Amino acid sequence: MKNLYTFTVLLSVIAANWFSLAHAERADRDKPVNLEADKVTVDDRQQLHVYEGNVKLVQGTLIIQAERINVKQDAAGYQRGIAHSGATGLAKFRQKREGRSDYVEGEAERIEHDNRTERTEFFNRAHVKSGLDEVTGQYIVFDAKTENYVVTSGPNGGSAPPGSNQRVRAVIQPKSQPANSKEPSKEAKP
Repeated sequence: MKNLYTFTVLLSVIAANWFSLAHAERADRDKPVNLEADKVTVDDRQQLHVYEGNVKLVQGTLIIQAERINVKQDAAGYQRGIAHSGATGLAKFRQKREGRSDYVEGEAERIEHDNRTERTEFFNRAHVKSGLDEVTGQYIVFDAKTENYVVTSGPNGGSAPPGSNQRVRAVIQPKSQPANSKEPSKEAKP
């Protein structure tokens, strides 16, 4: 019974901390975790949980889909999760942004999140979309503490070899002014 309780608590903490991207829906942390997988392996001694086979984790607006998710917890209770793609496609996540109607969505062959550092990395065929803005590269890292992204054309933060035609691609939408803001008058004042 103790192992079941430990497993349930750990699963809730994992889901709540998996993608703590900037402006993620805060209410998700208080929602129940629903998990589906073909197989779950729990190693209490190593504090390692492995979910395999068409894994789907849902907590509020947060959805993570992958072929396999490995989660390891350190002695201080911090988790590091790795979502792996499978033959059918890329590992994916989606979560509503706090106070907005749009979502942050991402996909890659491998997605790693460390909730101690609040850093999320997307490896190989990486794509992240926030609202109407999008960025694509071979490697994307997001630091939630500093709210900074780095996107590179090569794997693991490097540049693609010359002539490879691998490039970072981004679509950044113009930020419109709020309806109640007025442009400064261009008339000269007396």
